[in-house]
Amino acid sequence: MLLSTNTVGTPLPARRRWAALAVLAAAVLLLAIDNTVLALAVPALSADLSPTAEQILWIGDVYSLALAGLLVLMGNLADRFGRKRILLLGSAGFGLVSLLAAFAASAEQLIAARLLLGVAGATLMPATLSLIRNIFPDDTERARAIAIWSTAFGAGSAIGPLVGGLLLEHLWWGSVFLINVPVMILILVSGWLLLPESRDPRPGRFDVPSAALSMAAIVPVVYAIKHVAGHGPDPVTVACVLAGVTAGVLFVRRQRRLDQPMLDVELFRSPTFSGAVAANMIAIFALTGLLFFFSQYLQLAREHSPLEAGLAELPATIASIAVVGVVGVAAARLGRGRAIALGLALAAAGLALVAAAARGPYLWLGLALVPIGLGIGLAMTLTGDAIVSAAPPRKAGSVSAITEAAIELGVVLGIAVLGSLATLVYRAGVEIPAGLPAGDAAAVRDSLASALHVLDPSSPAASNARNAFIAGMQITSLVAALFTLAAAFLAWRLIPSVRTPARL
Repeated sequence: MLLSTNTVGTPLPARRRWAALAVLAAAVLLLAIDNTVLALAVPALSADLSPTAEQILWIGDVYSLALAGLLVLMGNLADRFGRKRILLLGSAGFGLVSLLAAFAASAEQLIAARLLLGVAGATLMPATLSLIRNIFPDDTERARAIAIWSTAFGAGSAIGPLVGGLLLEHLWWGSVFLINVPVMILILVSGWLLLPESRDPRPGRFDVPSAALSMAAIVPVVYAIKHVAGHGPDPVTVACVLAGVTAGVLFVRRQRRLDQPMLDVELFRSPTFSGAVAANMIAIFALTGLLFFFSQYLQLAREHSPLEAGLAELPATIASIAVVGVVGVAAARLGRGRAIALGLALAAAGLALVAAAARGPYLWLGLALVPIGLGIGLAMTLTGDAIVSAAPPRKAGSVSAITEAAIELGVVLGIAVLGSLATLVYRAGVEIPAGLPAGDAAAVRDSLASALHVLDPSSPAASNARNAFIAGMQITSLVAALFTLAAAFLAWRLIPSVRTPARL
């Protein structure tokens, strides 16, 4: 029987390894749900808290800004002070702050709570993957564990709208945050009992300038991406990008001079590592972009309820779960690089099929979601395994943070780039009915959601708006397919395809 060890060398039996994985998967599942469930609650919380348009943007954006900016720092702290300790502290913080968010009495309070949720989320994400790296030292077992981890992330993203729809049909908007509390209590108790502690035995001196530069490199760039999606390119965008790039260059230079760097940037010299990071980010880019406009498409263009929309997205979730059973066979027969390329090519084909089936019966649309879920799940699993396998176990937290940063950047880019493209195509194709008041005309031009508020849903004008939105979704799906196909080529060329025994 294969055994894994903690920091002091105590072996972990197989049953406890997989029980520990269930705890980590539950944490990732909840974080992924929390990422997507808020969008459905915006109308209800807007009616209750009366936020300004800018405050609504900050309610959504501040979480990602905090999470992305702190991932590298928190991964380093997990290596230094113990991954289990950081995970449990983050879980306690996430649960407590969820209570603050659920009962926020003003938009300002909710923004502050979302900021703190991002801080707590940044402690959880690197810790989960780095613990997997240390709990499962065997390559094939670890690949299967990461497949389950990836499935939990993908499933959480997909069922977020379903959970949100169920809650909002019966409870107030704060319930989308309140569900975090019992799950986090369960994670705290089971994690304390089941998870082994592990840390870097030689962490070296904590480097404050590196920590500051890591945040200064990521936060301005993430903010610039979100800002350009809402306001277009302007001096703020340019200033943020320049600030982020400058800090990034200084961070890399400092890491190369340190004997014990916060992040081993030399890993990026490896084509395998760089290719895996890029493929991972593009896979999430395509998946998040799809989910962003696909949920709106189901509810606004096909007129499904939030619950029906969540159910309609289940084929992708079910297919991603099936990855656990096929990832070992794919890696054994094709090798890692070709298996990742196959997964991304499948996802690209599924995205193209979504564009083709957008105006037809749901049956074809549901079938198109299957290769997307299967392909993205396969690619995420094997790229994640390639990334965390590239460094020694003692640096698992720092390297896992790279995976999480790539995921978060993929999320931001997917929503900003693909979401903006869908909006541009909609605005170019929508027709404004003659004689419509200026305010109503601006609403029709802004988005399908606002158009359906001022138009008769059964009118030809509303039908035209729906057709313009579907055209935007089709073009965006095809663009996402091209990006994903390019990532497949990248994985095929850069990531070796050494075959491994099929023991998963």
